Amino acid sequence: MNTKYLDLLAEKYDSEEKVAAELINLEAILNLPKGTEHFVSDLHGEYQAFQHVLRNGSGRVEEKIRDIFNGSIYESEINEMVTLVYYPEEKLQMIKNSFANDQELNLWYKETIGRLIKLVSYASSKYTHAKLRKALPSQFAYIIEELLYKTDESANKEQYYSQIVQQIISLGQADKLIIGLAYSTQRLVVDHLHVVGDIYDRGPEPDKIMETLINYHSVDIQWGNHDVLWIGAFAGSKVCLANIIRICARYDNLDIIEDVYGINLRPLLNLADKYYDDNPAFRPKVPSDKTTEHEKLQITKIHQAISIIQFKLESPIIKRRPNFNMSERLVLENVDYENNELTIHDKTYPLENSCFATVDPKNPAQLLEEEQQVIDKLLFSLQHSEKLARHMRFLMKKGSLYLKYNGNLLIHGCIPLNEDGKMEKMVIEDQTYAGRDLLDIFERFLRYAFTHPEETDDLATDMVWYLWTGEYSSLFGKRKMTTFERYFISDKDTHKEKKNPYYYLREDVKVCRSILKEFDLDPDQGHIINGHTPVKEIEGENPIKANGKMVVIDGGFSKAYQSTTGIAGYTLLYNSYGMQLVAHKQFHSKEDVLTNGTDVLSVKRLVDKELDRKKVRETNVGEEMLEEVSILKRLMEYRYMNR
Repeated sequence: MNTKYLDLLAEKYDSEEKVAAELINLEAILNLPKGTEHFVSDLHGEYQAFQHVLRNGSGRVEEKIRDIFNGSIYESEINEMVTLVYYPEEKLQMIKNSFANDQELNLWYKETIGRLIKLVSYASSKYTHAKLRKALPSQFAYIIEELLYKTDESANKEQYYSQIVQQIISLGQADKLIIGLAYSTQRLVVDHLHVVGDIYDRGPEPDKIMETLINYHSVDIQWGNHDVLWIGAFAGSKVCLANIIRICARYDNLDIIEDVYGINLRPLLNLADKYYDDNPAFRPKVPSDKTTEHEKLQITKIHQAISIIQFKLESPIIKRRPNFNMSERLVLENVDYENNELTIHDKTYPLENSCFATVDPKNPAQLLEEEQQVIDKLLFSLQHSEKLARHMRFLMKKGSLYLKYNGNLLIHGCIPLNEDGKMEKMVIEDQTYAGRDLLDIFERFLRYAFTHPEETDDLATDMVWYLWTGEYSSLFGKRKMTTFERYFISDKDTHKEKKNPYYYLREDVKVCRSILKEFDLDPDQGHIINGHTPVKEIEGENPIKANGKMVVIDGGFSKAYQSTTGIAGYTLLYNSYGMQLVAHKQFHSKEDVLTNGTDVLSVKRLVDKELDRKKVRETNVGEEMLEEVSILKRLMEYRYMNR
């Protein structure tokens, strides 16, 4: 090891005692049980449902309350406490309104503070005091620590502790303390959050999800195809930008573009008003109850205008990137405009809902000057949105295409496979990539595009769009995207998007073991945690596949999927005892939970049980600590033991 580095380290640990103290601390932490990991996926802008899952820790909050209080307090009191921890401000107000006088309320305060102190103590039992302190509300940290560490079994300090609680109540601080203890509990039941892709699109509030994640104590993100679409737009890809506006129009979420991120859609609306009329294929798929008929017509026009711009923008990329193998997606150029039909694989289909007013049959991919000006203005506006910039930078900082974490592989989409289970190969710049190498080169291009937004027609920017729609993309996982056909051809056979063989081969234990080996993970111990494709539990599909080697946790957070999946999403918990999958019923509203005490969890399913309780030593964090231990031991030898 470089002696200069050791000299610098010695400035921080300037005595043998300080080094020894840190070694003792690290070794102790390494032998604590590993913290609880919480996995969520495919949030798709459903902020309210996501918030509830975070607050209840996918059942961990209620589980801990029942561990402590089952049999000692009434079931109604347990339910009240559960809801109080989930939504402390609102539940507290409801409870206070139910008391006839201050005496009853003060008695409830005293009882509740005592119970919450027990809950925080139990929830923090596998954390160090330093980690616990970070989770406590700063203004009450000292007081809570005093109440937490009541060790005097005699009556010597009984009045001392009683007086602390009494003073909190009499000084009007009980509400703030209870709220602080509730949020501390939420934080303590989950050590680390994994978001396995697709924060954006379909749902109405992805920005609020992003704000929550930015402020979350420990999180990582595996990019989904919809997240990469937003990253690509911010990185300068006009075709990615056209896609996100089209999707927002389709799901009546243009407010995200205009009101949340401040991107002016007026030029696009003016263009749409000039060239387009009502069109049933382009009406909002999931219109808001608040959307007027006039607004629906405006959205329908915008939807058509941006879709045609998108199809035009795809053409030059497909032509300059023959290795993308997408020539059949030159749809505008393959249309017979005289007969209004399209030939696909030697079969001709009539086109319905046509809206080709801005398309020149002699040069279909050519943007009108007005269209070019609109997309240029939209891109400028998007790239100068401060709020979007902050969200995209966070996505890049905390995100990756895949993650190896505590022996498991986290990936949103797929590992592209051939039908025989071998990794599919893609040639990029005369080099052949497959498996992990393919994902690594995809991520390298994406990061380059993000850091060079001024380069808009380069391979890196084109590759970000390919990740959204290409046949070898690990995020798309299908042979082609049939957006054009869904709009204009009634025959649903043309709408089908053939999935990569990965999506049936992931049922095979051998294939899953092979993928884990490809990423240098132990196939005996590891799991693949997957999102992207909604699990159709309503049809009997099992999210736990390949004898537990594969766990698919996209069960339908997005309301658009719930009629198909039969549930409202899966989440996964992984603590020192093992791994559990949690299915969620549809989340109606916070008010429903507060009023009726209903939760949205269904059955927990055991994925894998640890034979020996897993310790911090065996985690990614533990690896970093062990490296630090090794360095500190070298420092002891270098500076202090050989004097």
